Amino acid sequence: MAKIISIPLAIIMSILSLLLPSKVETPDADQWNTNYPYVFVHGLMGWGQYDAHYKLMPYWGMFGGELLGKLEDKGYDCYAASVSGTASAWDRACELYAQLTGTVVDYGKAHSEKCGHERFGKDFTDKALIEKWDSENKINILGHSFGGATMRVFASLMAKGDEAETASTSADEISLLFTGGKADWIYSLTSLAAPHNGTTSYGLEDLMPDNDDSAAYDMFIDHAMEINKNMVTDKDTYYFSIACTASVKNDDGTYRADKKRMEFLFHGSSDEIGMLKGTTSGGCVVDESWFENDGLVNTVSAKAPSHAPSKDFDKENITPGIWNIMPVYQGDHMSLQGGFFKVNSDVERLYTEHFDMINRIS
Repeated sequence: MAKIISIPLAIIMSILSLLLPSKVETPDADQWNTNYPYVFVHGLMGWGQYDAHYKLMPYWGMFGGELLGKLEDKGYDCYAASVSGTASAWDRACELYAQLTGTVVDYGKAHSEKCGHERFGKDFTDKALIEKWDSENKINILGHSFGGATMRVFASLMAKGDEAETASTSADEISLLFTGGKADWIYSLTSLAAPHNGTTSYGLEDLMPDNDDSAAYDMFIDHAMEINKNMVTDKDTYYFSIACTASVKNDDGTYRADKKRMEFLFHGSSDEIGMLKGTTSGGCVVDESWFENDGLVNTVSAKAPSHAPSKDFDKENITPGIWNIMPVYQGDHMSLQGGFFKVNSDVERLYTEHFDMINRIS
């Protein structure tokens, strides 16, 4: 008698989602007031189009197929930046600037001396991510997970520069990223499951002894809050945040992973986040409002940065200079990438509608 092979339902559904993709309507470009390029910034340990393996396994789309190509077919000009997988938000912001401008990465004289690493990095001369970028040719930026912190540090440097860098570097050799005055080069920022205020997946206390120039350091709650204090919210830039949830509430008020919606990779961390509370050494109170999560990031942290104005999204009143909090997305931390074992067939529709909304703003 032949042996019956049991295939998990989740894998079957993922395969079917690839064979029978849902139809996403092409937006009416005649209704658009802008159509600036969309630059995607990946999260921790991620990769982008400068990396050879992006073609084999795109960060944006994963097993569901390359997402940016599908969005290009809808009329959107999309690019996938490649920044360091583990570096600090500052270093990643510097790498993003070099890719956008086709220059050599400059981490800053003051910063590199303080942190003890080389000042200059990869050379992107003659291979800029986009062809033209200035105040007339703006860009929209999206940051997934720690890419959200990266894009906020980047946008803030573009707006106000950095005093330590201008004080320590001569005018003829300083990177223009650190001189400020370029907030109007960015039209919108959209955070995707980003730990704006840190994440309790790292616990409440920073146990790292010395390395304060890393992504892990920046994602501890106290350090994330400190970064937030120095961020600029530009009055003319549009800000959007999309938080995710794939956890369910227990009878005792704690949360656990919803195994039907969440990648099995995150089940353990989700359960831990769903019950962890206390007070950080910096005095931040982590209470029950932090329990709901997407497997890696607390839903409340992904809604809006501390020390910045925010409001719930209102399609009739899309306001610049304030974080517009979109409805919480029903999916885990990888769902906005396109999912992994749980392929998210809805993700193309999500971005198509979001970009259509941005392009219609007048």
